[in-house]
Amino acid sequence: MFRELTFSAALATLALTGQAMAQPLSPFASGAEQQEAMAAGTLTSEALVRDYLARISALDRGGPKLNSVIALNPHALADARKLDAERKAGHVRGPLHGIPVLLKDNIEADDGVATTAGSLALKDNVTGRDATIVRRLTAAGAVIIGKANLSEWANFRSTRSISGWTAIGGLVRNPYSLDRSACGSSAGSGAAVAAGLATEAIGTETDGSVTCPAASNGVVGLKPTVGLVSRTFVVPISPEQDTPGPMTRTVRDAAAVLGVIAGSDPADPWTKEADAHKADYLAGLKADALKGARIGVLRMTAGRSPQTDAIFEEQLATLRKAGAVLVEVRGLEDSTLNAIAGNESEALRVEFKASLNAYLASTPAKVKTRTLEQLIAFNAREPRETPLFGQEIFEQAAKAPAITDEPYLQKRAAARKMAREALDKMLQDNNVEALVGPSTGPAFMVDPIDGARALGSYSTLPAVAGYPHLTVPMGDVSGLPVNLSLIGPAWSEARLLALGYAFEQATHARINPQFLPNIGARPEFAKAYDPR
Repeated sequence: MFRELTFSAALATLALTGQAMAQPLSPFASGAEQQEAMAAGTLTSEALVRDYLARISALDRGGPKLNSVIALNPHALADARKLDAERKAGHVRGPLHGIPVLLKDNIEADDGVATTAGSLALKDNVTGRDATIVRRLTAAGAVIIGKANLSEWANFRSTRSISGWTAIGGLVRNPYSLDRSACGSSAGSGAAVAAGLATEAIGTETDGSVTCPAASNGVVGLKPTVGLVSRTFVVPISPEQDTPGPMTRTVRDAAAVLGVIAGSDPADPWTKEADAHKADYLAGLKADALKGARIGVLRMTAGRSPQTDAIFEEQLATLRKAGAVLVEVRGLEDSTLNAIAGNESEALRVEFKASLNAYLASTPAKVKTRTLEQLIAFNAREPRETPLFGQEIFEQAAKAPAITDEPYLQKRAAARKMAREALDKMLQDNNVEALVGPSTGPAFMVDPIDGARALGSYSTLPAVAGYPHLTVPMGDVSGLPVNLSLIGPAWSEARLLALGYAFEQATHARINPQFLPNIGARPEFAKAYDPR
């Protein structure tokens, strides 16, 4: 029944315009398709927002209860009506005009709703501030419809955390199989877009937090070059690695969102070069972009999911057929990867302590936890925060040295240098412009006893290096999505999006979710489970 939910308001609009026999837009329609319908007068932003809100009520609050949306913007419909009036008056702000967008709930928006990072400690964090990227989105005509659930504190609280769980929002469920992980930390953003609860969403990534939930939920996700997109008024982990990024159902929509949110921000010194590197990402999308492209093939996760490996091989053939020249690239030794990850882990704890204390000090007076130490004490006395896992990372970070500490600076520099040299070497030695590999395996089971059993990914190298990482649907394993990763050098977003778009157009591999309680409910498995 959930797959058949359609946009009743859009249908009504079609009827009023004498096109009652036309097919109403699917809730899985792209932003580009929605924009075309609004331009044609067969859809309004108000109708679009209203139907997404109804769908959130039916699927997220009720039905399969995805828990992907933490809070709704109380003036979303009013914003949509204003944008409809602008359109009627002949003013269209761009490709996001009237398009509904969800924000991960660590991104501030001046809508009267708290920005919580999923923690009860921030339930009163109504800042009255718009993050720079939110100002840019609304200026471009996007309608912020609410906040998406996440992994609490962006998955930086416990070594045994459950991805997609917060004390405020509960557990985000994967719409393809409700017992599977939506991955983290942008779990709600990925699940909501996959489930057709919004057109687009914004996630954030420090290491894997856009790309993993995008892959596990079968949507497009882009982690930009660190410094291309502002982090002002985003709850931080690390200035060295944090970045917001788009999560959408199509590469074209991701390009449209990136074109709006990218750019320099005086309040975020890391973005000083962004304007010089920002491009017209939509203009670069060509269906034949793979022709002649030299692409390196990574196999560092081979053998962990044979079904994913098989799909990857099929899609390598697709890349070749589209004209790409594929080059087998030798991956890094485990010892090198472990050294990078170890230095990263220590550096992030130092950066988190300094960044979070600075952020908490800027919150409204109603927020009583104003330091990391106070946050640890709050969690220790609040049982609703720790029914599933503890706060080991918080406790380790509290003991971390100052961000000016020389050994910390050496570890951070070493991690960055090793990651950049590794990626640069793979790209340059093989004369390739991008690297591809499976983003990860199918979504793993949610296990509150033993924790996650992820199948590995390619997120750490581009995360530590600060380089861009795009993930695009490439197929499914028994109804569970699997994605293809494309990784390039710094500021190569335009080229990665072009390659990803050409791959998407050649495959159309994305599938809509069926909201199954588990994969065993698929007919081929159910019959085998009980043949009598």
